[in-house]
Amino acid sequence: MIDRLIEPLAPIHGAAARTACAAGLALPLLGGPTAFALCRLIERDPRPGRPEIVAVRDIPPSWALVRDRITTPPSAAGLPGGPLVMGILNATPDSFSDGGLMLEPSRAIAAGLRMAGQGAALIDVGGESTRPDATPVPPDVEQARILPIVRGLARQGVAVSVDTRHAATMRAALDAGAVLLNDVSALSHDTDATAVVAAAGCPVVLMHMRGTPQTMAGLGRYDDVAVETVRELGARIDAATAAGVARTRILVDPGIGFAKDAAGNLELLRRLPILANLGCRIVLGVSRKGFIGALGQEPDPRARLPGSLAAGLPALALSGSILRVHDVAATVQAVRLWQAMNG
Repeated sequence: MIDRLIEPLAPIHGAAARTACAAGLALPLLGGPTAFALCRLIERDPRPGRPEIVAVRDIPPSWALVRDRITTPPSAAGLPGGPLVMGILNATPDSFSDGGLMLEPSRAIAAGLRMAGQGAALIDVGGESTRPDATPVPPDVEQARILPIVRGLARQGVAVSVDTRHAATMRAALDAGAVLLNDVSALSHDTDATAVVAAAGCPVVLMHMRGTPQTMAGLGRYDDVAVETVRELGARIDAATAAGVARTRILVDPGIGFAKDAAGNLELLRRLPILANLGCRIVLGVSRKGFIGALGQEPDPRARLPGSLAAGLPALALSGSILRVHDVAATVQAVRLWQAMNG
């Protein structure tokens, strides 16, 4: 259980970050090129009289373990290092922006190869939509949709992730050549899922969500969405490691749009550095989501690339972050520019 959190404030990038760290005025965020000079000390039961916001050099010695966790580079989780782009490939009839486009395996494989050629380090293949109120899909139907695609891409050397909540689909996908599992339920939907991941020793993404796609819309009330998301993800990490999943193979996704309204999404995106308290690589999926359309006044999900880039790029302040996107080429270009400016 995570009782103490240190929330990094006012991130500093590039040469200024290096200078501030060398002078002892800042600390590196997850060991990366971004630093922070101020932070908020968050306790489950705050002590009266203790300052909430402090300079990093004034972090109390009793908080050293928390400080070290948020400043140490996370495990690569068996994946290439540095910021990565993950391409979304939905073999579903009802996904919110691309449903029905990739049901034909040959077309989906061609799209996956195209995204890999554009610079996607991973292709995330899904056969069940998890948008709000989506109809659940049985594992056999899900497998019929995705396994030909997974096999086709894996045979051509593409690193495939599979977006699934079902243990049977996880096993079949790994047998077909998938290298990573991405579970929106953080291994809570299927009681056999954790054992599958533990036995395989593969990387796994644990995403924050309350309830299910059918019930999550009514579960989005928080006292502090950023703190509660971190603590609830921390509990899922603890459950997974207790069941034999190696912590060094865990990645986390804050679940933008899952049991969070537009205000909650924005608050969490503004405070992404707080996720460093989990000590894991971050996967962020904001691509084309509804809050971007509402705020950017763009009803067509396929026309939300500018907003998707604006919402996603701040995650690169967290070392080794992975952006899960529909528009690979544009995102890869944006990541390269961000690195050139800030690395």
